[in-house]
Amino acid sequence: MDRSVIVHENFLRRVGTGDLPPGRKPSGPLGARLAVQLYRSGCLTRALDIVSRRMQAAGEGFYTIGSSGHEGMAAVAAALRPTDMAFLHYRDAAFQVERANQVPGQSILWNMLLSFACSAEDPISGGRHKVLGSKALAIPPQTSTIASHLPKAVGAAYSIGLAKRVGAEHRVLPNDGIVLCSFGDAGANHSTAQGAINASCWTAYREVPMPVLWVCEDNGIGISTRTPSGWIAANFSVRPGLAYFACDGLDIYETHRVACEAADHVRRRRKPAFLHVRTVRLYGHAGADVQAAYMSKAEIEADEANDPLLHTVRLLAEAGALARDQALAIYEDTLARVERVRAEAITRPRLQTAGEVMASIVPPARSNAPSNGPSAEARAAALGADLKAMDSPQVMSRLINWALTDLMLEYGEIALMGEDIGAKGGVYGVTQKLVQRFGKPRVIDTLLDEQSILGLALGMAHNGLLPIPEIQFLAYYHNAEDQIRGEGATLPFFSSGQFTNPLVLRIAGLGYQKGFGGHFHNDNSLAALRDVPGVILACPSNGADAARLLRECVRLARDEQRLVVFLEPIALYAMRDLHKSGDGLWLRHYPEPTERIGFAEVTTHGEGMDLAIVSYANGLHLSLQAQKRLAVLGIAARVIDLHWLNPLPGEALLKAIAPAARVLIVDETRRTGGLAEALMALLAERSDKVMARHVAEDSFVPTGPAYASTMPGVESIVAAAIALAGEQA
Repeated sequence: MDRSVIVHENFLRRVGTGDLPPGRKPSGPLGARLAVQLYRSGCLTRALDIVSRRMQAAGEGFYTIGSSGHEGMAAVAAALRPTDMAFLHYRDAAFQVERANQVPGQSILWNMLLSFACSAEDPISGGRHKVLGSKALAIPPQTSTIASHLPKAVGAAYSIGLAKRVGAEHRVLPNDGIVLCSFGDAGANHSTAQGAINASCWTAYREVPMPVLWVCEDNGIGISTRTPSGWIAANFSVRPGLAYFACDGLDIYETHRVACEAADHVRRRRKPAFLHVRTVRLYGHAGADVQAAYMSKAEIEADEANDPLLHTVRLLAEAGALARDQALAIYEDTLARVERVRAEAITRPRLQTAGEVMASIVPPARSNAPSNGPSAEARAAALGADLKAMDSPQVMSRLINWALTDLMLEYGEIALMGEDIGAKGGVYGVTQKLVQRFGKPRVIDTLLDEQSILGLALGMAHNGLLPIPEIQFLAYYHNAEDQIRGEGATLPFFSSGQFTNPLVLRIAGLGYQKGFGGHFHNDNSLAALRDVPGVILACPSNGADAARLLRECVRLARDEQRLVVFLEPIALYAMRDLHKSGDGLWLRHYPEPTERIGFAEVTTHGEGMDLAIVSYANGLHLSLQAQKRLAVLGIAARVIDLHWLNPLPGEALLKAIAPAARVLIVDETRRTGGLAEALMALLAERSDKVMARHVAEDSFVPTGPAYASTMPGVESIVAAAIALAGEQA
């Protein structure tokens, strides 16, 4: 028999007969009116669980994951302010229901049933997923990706102080606000959770404000795997910089009291706290999960006997706040009301087309106060002698540094974060002097954890800041790619564009470094970046274009709220020459601060009509050398710099190759999963030109003399061009 039916019938019978579980007497500051309200929130949460399971069984609803057993989270919600941003565990319907009581005008029952029915009118996800979340309630939407929401809670908490300091135009969190982040006992073991909580402790240990309240809802089991008794307390009660609080979530009086104490600690001291809440899990993990497959009947019934709603009925009666018959009437009336509203909710329209589903992948543009650019006085003060150096052509790394300086002068909400970017200035010196120019709060030397770096950025973007995080090497991105794939890119999708996390992620990558690092410092795979819906990927080939592209990336993030990745080719950071040693032809002058390369624009070098070579980054540097050699052979080539690797600049590319007879794609990424695959498909679908690709082998990149052996070189590009051009040579 369905355990939800058993739990429901047990509740009716036990409340009716007064057979309530024993426990401590009600104590604490919780008043009668609020206590009854918390019970009502618990009843609504339970009724929503019951009805959602019925909807799924009837084909009226879809994926379900219940909150029954976790109704005590309503008492945690009551201990916080509705302006305290909350990143919620997927079992926290009670938290959202109770928070809705704190904000006028919320139709929480209707809204949640629309979500269960996957209706296009669901006010948070628009029918894309059953998620908790609400813009009005300061609850960004969460799905069931385990622990991936914890790192951005660190970023949101850190952002409160910085947003106040810089006067961020779009900040939403109050200066004395805190951030709540909840998760389960099993999720607490995830490396992402461990890293995020450690990052909050590390930050607080350094006396940097970190007002985050971690809430662990401990029901003792993760799907089917038991959490060892005492493990959560042993793991989190003695961490440096982390205050530990514990309560019994079956007791709303105790939970409310302890949650108030924990929230007050975080709010006053601006330091993290860990609230350990005992809960039980009723009905099983999710959907059709059957607990009997991994739990004994005695274990299941023991949890059911500890139904938190039964405990609440007893506590309310003992406090003189609500009689048993009144409590039973509230429960039954709530369930009947949910059933009535369900009948209407399931009739509301659902998404039908791909266009409707995809409408929120790209977030809406945002209106910003106009900027006149950095003033001459501010530039002189920040850049000093570098202003004079701008009279001479420079390497790419230095031009990126100056572009970052101008952007940070122009937009006070920009903050950088990454490993070694401060005093050291990054591995390659790209961020040198920036911490002296803008201070440690805006140039953040992070701990060595890519998940924390990206989470910090995502969370800061929630509060009106414009983060520019740095990942030291492209290969290191894979340690944390779910922060972009599962959190950053999905946020506008699952919130119908109401929540966004605009940022520009700088990553140093690609190959061709001589004698340094091998694969982990010369990763030539972009697949993990290119297949994430909504993510923009830009890649420069020379210093001037790097500055222009970076400015456009910031515009896309700031004005259009996009998540942008700016991939910097390491081997070209210090490149000076093009055709021969000492020619200095790869050095560039710093472009005026207003110059940009527009989104989806390409650049064409030369006017040759025999052949169009399409490339980017190191491939462009090599292709321009090949272009000169081909000219000697009588093959007139034009070389096209893509700039934008995702989405591909299709229209501009087709226009650029139009005058040429043939097309050669030179791609330094791998044959399988590389950029050339997408380019070949694009040209095959939209052009009738003869084409070929010249790409890297399906290999990792080695160190030593063979560092470039698996990737295109000048000679191999020339050979590929000759083969494509046929007898013209």
